[in-house]
Amino acid sequence: MSSSAVAGYVLFAAVDLKIGMQQVVVNQIHLNPQGEEQLAQAPPEQREKITKFWLYVTEGLFIANPAVVLAFIALGSLVLWGTINFIFGGRATYGSIFAVWLFAGLPGIVKPLLGTIVIFAGAAPETFNIKNYAPTNAAAFLNPLETNKALYALLTSLDAVTIWTLVLLGMGTAIVAGVKRSSGYLAVFGWWAILALIGAGIAAVTG
Repeated sequence: MSSSAVAGYVLFAAVDLKIGMQQVVVNQIHLNPQGEEQLAQAPPEQREKITKFWLYVTEGLFIANPAVVLAFIALGSLVLWGTINFIFGGRATYGSIFAVWLFAGLPGIVKPLLGTIVIFAGAAPETFNIKNYAPTNAAAFLNPLETNKALYALLTSLDAVTIWTLVLLGMGTAIVAGVKRSSGYLAVFGWWAILALIGAGIAAVTG
């Protein structure tokens, strides 16, 4: 967890130094044509307030990232613990699932470090996408404005680092629960597929 936090702050420093947090916010607004149009129609004073608000939110999420990730793991572990025990007949404790998730998340340091390399290699600030900053999925090579929103969301979910983490999580869950490895994979990838489809659906509706 500590190594992932360090990697996240390294990315934060790279973004702040080479891209600029103001540019990150501008890019995200640009990726939402409806929001960009509404912002353009707002009075200058209100437009400035909205932009500052999203700037503070973006910086805050970077700074609080370790706590946010830890909270997500805590909640996810609870869901996975219930799934593997009550659906697949496992005997895992909540603490063991939580520990497995922490170790399975170690590959997560790869993505922010790759993102840092991409930034220092000369990523264009005007096209930098903070939501997909590393070339670990097919969507990273596509223009989000020219790609179907649902398809873009699905391709973003098919991320190499995410899949790596899910494989480790499924394997570890099966071991601590005393069930077949296939059951661990079904529990983990089943929830991932549900979340990926929900994300694609939201993107299709809001896009």
